[in-house]
Amino acid sequence: MKYAKNILETIGNTPLVKINKLTAELPCLVLAKYETFNPGNSVKDRMAVQMVEDAEAEGKLKPGGTIIEGTSGNTGMGLALVAVVKGYKMICVISDKQSKEKVDILRAMGSEVYVCPTDVAPEDPQSYYSTARRLSEEIPNSWYVNQYDNPSNTKAHFLTTGPEIWEQTNGKVTHFVVGVGTGGTISGVGTFLKSKNPNIKIWGVDTYG
Repeated sequence: MKYAKNILETIGNTPLVKINKLTAELPCLVLAKYETFNPGNSVKDRMAVQMVEDAEAEGKLKPGGTIIEGTSGNTGMGLALVAVVKGYKMICVISDKQSKEKVDILRAMGSEVYVCPTDVAPEDPQSYYSTARRLSEEIPNSWYVNQYDNPSNTKAHFLTTGPEIWEQTNGKVTHFVVGVGTGGTISGVGTFLKSKNPNIKIWGVDTYG
């Protein structure tokens, strides 16, 4: 029988789908990597698993521990999935600009959610960055994920997303265009693709503001 032992084993191996109407006037094939096919509905599932498994291997995350992270929602969802499967507690610290639906789904997944103000600097004690770090210092047997500075974020995409794109395109990929948040996806995929073909162009896209 073919089956996944748990929901985490369904992460990755997402399809490439041709974009038709939006790119009708372009003289090239444009494909979208559909990361919403991951169980947590985003690319963040990949690095959530990698970061937790690496923390376990390094002894930073111990049985019965608490995972703590400041998140805009997607990484929190990925981590919440991992926490449920592996038996950890999960605390998500998010900003107040996130939707009620994101807060509700994180709580439905068993996470404790702290909502912090958006209009403060990252180093402000009230920011979701500072709050997550403070909670990790106050709560025994806890681990602060720190996705922005965690090398396992990039590692996840070097080991999975990059190789998938290379294999799915039979090595014919010429450009990789990706939104930049933490920098993990572009760094991991970009490093892998360029190791295969240094002529591949890596384009990062970020929104104004």
